[in-house]
Amino acid sequence: ARCSAGPLCAQRFVRSGANEQNGVRIPFGRTRILRRWRGKANAADRARTIGAMTQLINPEVLEYADAHTTAPTAHLEEVDATTKADFPAWGMMVGRQEGRFLEMLVFALQATSVLEIGTFTGYSAIAMAAGLAKGGAIISLEVDAHHAKVARGNIAAAGYESYISVIEGPALRSLDELQGPFDLVFIDADKVSYDAYYEAVLPKLSAHGLIVVDNTLQAGGVLASEKHPHEGAQALRAFNDKIVNDPRVVCVLTTVRDGVTLIRRAPRART
Repeated sequence: ARCSAGPLCAQRFVRSGANEQNGVRIPFGRTRILRRWRGKANAADRARTIGAMTQLINPEVLEYADAHTTAPTAHLEEVDATTKADFPAWGMMVGRQEGRFLEMLVFALQATSVLEIGTFTGYSAIAMAAGLAKGGAIISLEVDAHHAKVARGNIAAAGYESYISVIEGPALRSLDELQGPFDLVFIDADKVSYDAYYEAVLPKLSAHGLIVVDNTLQAGGVLASEKHPHEGAQALRAFNDKIVNDPRVVCVLTTVRDGVTLIRRAPRART
């Protein structure tokens, strides 16, 4: 059952939490060699992914889309700027277009209970908080202690510390302790664990809830034409194939950024 303690209910759970992302997003066609990459892909695989990322969508089209998306709040602009300045792997941040996209989903669902797997510096959690229904709350899971600390600071600066709880530690352990139901679950963490996260959250999804999964295109690494996909891309290939053939759900893989898949429970057969 949903916690009745309101926005602060997440704080009562044991603090154990999410896994960090090992995929990246490179906005506006820029490429960047990351000094830090969590995952087992070798250097050649990483370079291929970063280079290919810019080819999925014409960079001018991306710039146009961003320019015609409502600008982020001042707090999100600050998170964006400090993350880019302080984190070599800033490409893990969702950014302007996807941030608004997530906010719109939360708003359209009139979500009161949101779960995020993979906090990073808090941009996506803050963006989603703006779409919460009255009395809504977000639980965000993060495995990296430094990321969790930075995210909590950013969340407090944005005024959402009463609505967003960052739980630190391995996500699957945390998920065992969380009851749900959740109106929206955003998965944006280590790619090889996506299937495990999906199976853990699907039973906790509310009747009209959505699972939102990030980086499902892996810079094109999921395509059959990619002969040497890195580990994350291989995992997403298998995940994408599983989801589209899973009779329990209905899904759509969109081309927002590096691929965002929306998943809901399949309707019951009518009699």
